[in-house]
Amino acid sequence: MSKQKLVVLTGAGISAESGLRTFRDTDGLWEGYNIEDVATPRGWRKDPQMVLDFYNLRRKDVLAAEPNAAHKALAALQEHFDVYIITQNIDDLHERAGSKNVLHLHGEILKMRSDKDPRKHYKIKKDIKLGDKAADGSQLRPHVVWFEEPVPMIEQAIPIMYEADIFILVGTSLAVYPAAGLVDYVKEKVTKYIVDKRIPEVSRYKNVVTIEKPATEGMTELLQLLIK
Repeated sequence: MSKQKLVVLTGAGISAESGLRTFRDTDGLWEGYNIEDVATPRGWRKDPQMVLDFYNLRRKDVLAAEPNAAHKALAALQEHFDVYIITQNIDDLHERAGSKNVLHLHGEILKMRSDKDPRKHYKIKKDIKLGDKAADGSQLRPHVVWFEEPVPMIEQAIPIMYEADIFILVGTSLAVYPAAGLVDYVKEKVTKYIVDKRIPEVSRYKNVVTIEKPATEGMTELLQLLIK
């Protein structure tokens, strides 16, 4: 008998409890930086050194962080379900917790890419420096999707959402599009578990079960519910 397909959409709230903060905690500032300066193509063109410095620090933060109980609970569900995780996060905490099928909508901080061609990317754990070049001769930049850039992985995410037998939303405010629109592709009959310390607006969806707790507490509770 084949396992049910369990699809998870995660956001910053699941990694916040591992110490990784986001700009949404600080009124448009991210660790003291204006978002427009460090997370847009305009900011990159204006001051690439500032952008590289910012993401070099974020990379160090990710490498120092550890997966928390919520990441581990999702990995544990693989024993019972065919689990697919679609994450808005650029860290690798899902993978380090043991999750096998992880799709990163907004890129990965532990990769760098050509400034000209987003398909040309490379693994990186150290700093990216101004003057570091990709094979095509362009400056290397973080392999992350900035505001005002397309989200190419959304096309891969849509059919995964549509095929869900069970759906979990954890640690996201559903405020960033197009990622937030993915929930619309989950079939109406599918049970949708929403885990967040502040439940986002989900009244338009049917078959919703809410767990209004931080990700670590909520996912520990949901794990017990799903595998009882």
